[in-house]
Amino acid sequence: MTELAERMAQAVARAETFSVWPGGDAPGAQQSRARFTLEERHTGATLLDRAVTGVRAPQITVYQPASPNGVGLLVTPGGSYRRVVLDKEGSALAPAFTDAGYTLFVMTYRLPGDQHAEGPDAPLADAQRALRLIRHRAAEYNLNADHIGILGFSAGGHVAASLATRYAEAVYAPLDEADELSARPAFVALAYPVITMTGAAAHSGSRQQLLGDAPDDAQEKRYSAEQAVTAATPPAFLFHAADDPAVKVENSLMMYAALRDKGVPAELHLFEEGGHGFGIRDAEALPARAWPALLMRWITRTLEKI
Repeated sequence: MTELAERMAQAVARAETFSVWPGGDAPGAQQSRARFTLEERHTGATLLDRAVTGVRAPQITVYQPASPNGVGLLVTPGGSYRRVVLDKEGSALAPAFTDAGYTLFVMTYRLPGDQHAEGPDAPLADAQRALRLIRHRAAEYNLNADHIGILGFSAGGHVAASLATRYAEAVYAPLDEADELSARPAFVALAYPVITMTGAAAHSGSRQQLLGDAPDDAQEKRYSAEQAVTAATPPAFLFHAADDPAVKVENSLMMYAALRDKGVPAELHLFEEGGHGFGIRDAEALPARAWPALLMRWITRTLEKI
């Protein structure tokens, strides 16, 4: 077992998990026929290569540092909107980020193709609720309620970008006092993200799961995050590999251009190689392994300005 794998296993053993929605199932899951399934060894050969499908009751797994720095990071892993990977873009982050004092909240979210009442807004509803719930429980985790951001990977990057641009939209009915809080993240970090639903740059698999086989122009525009950026969008950090064969680098370029156009502080890192889905483990032998340190330095600078 590698050192990272051993530390991942230790982090998973110490972690706690709680439900995003009261009672477990999301309110909009009542009409869905989705059935939760754990896929072991989906992204590799180890026990910590898990993924899940059929999410009805989104959960948050908390990885706590020994010395919290007051910053909370909501993590939305990828999976092409067909599944949510738990470890490759979840527990694998815990050693590096908790060592630096960050409290990680890795969430599962409902998948848009599972016929939930909110349709393509189901993942956004889960992310809004998750951010509000973490903010509501900030004192419990020694967090500054104004220092909670989101980090999304691939299709989870689309979830994160949607939250950053549509945090104020009413996509579910309020349930309790947590829902009285803002869902706006303090910052957003996007890792090789799915951003646009239009043109040749769109990731066809994610678009099909989100919008179906024949979305019209209005649907594609509505769910293209780069078209929803405003001056109120939170500061953003983006990174991508130029040789990504799955989610084209143009997604990050388009989002960065939109942020710049609206005057939103943004930082973009493009790595020559890395392919898609490199996370932390698969980047160890690549220049892209620098992204966690780059992101953490950027977060520190960004929060100093708030």
